Amino acid sequence: MTILMCVLLSFLVICAVAVSFSKKLLNSVLIFMSYSLIMSVIWMLLESPDLAITEAAVGAGITSVLFFVTLNRIHSMFKDASGKKKEVKEDEEKKSVQ
Repeated sequence: MTILMCVLLSFLVICAVAVSFSKKLLNSVLIFMSYSLIMSVIWMLLESPDLAITEAAVGAGITSVLFFVTLNRIHSMFKDASGKKKEVKEDEEKKSVQ
């Protein structure tokens, strides 16, 4: 095994552990994307370019975009919910004053 392969495999293990212990979802998505890119390079070193292209396109590309869209929707839902709660509190205060 070459030194490059050992380094890439150790980064792969570090990424896998970091994703499971990450507390922020955005960090988890970014680490997952780097995991897929490292795995793509490993497939190239193992002389399997078809798997490397598939891993890069699906793992780092499409899946990461879907995760980012999902995170964006989750954050917009929480912003809407918090905005509605503030409006409800303001309406209750107005009713109590009248």
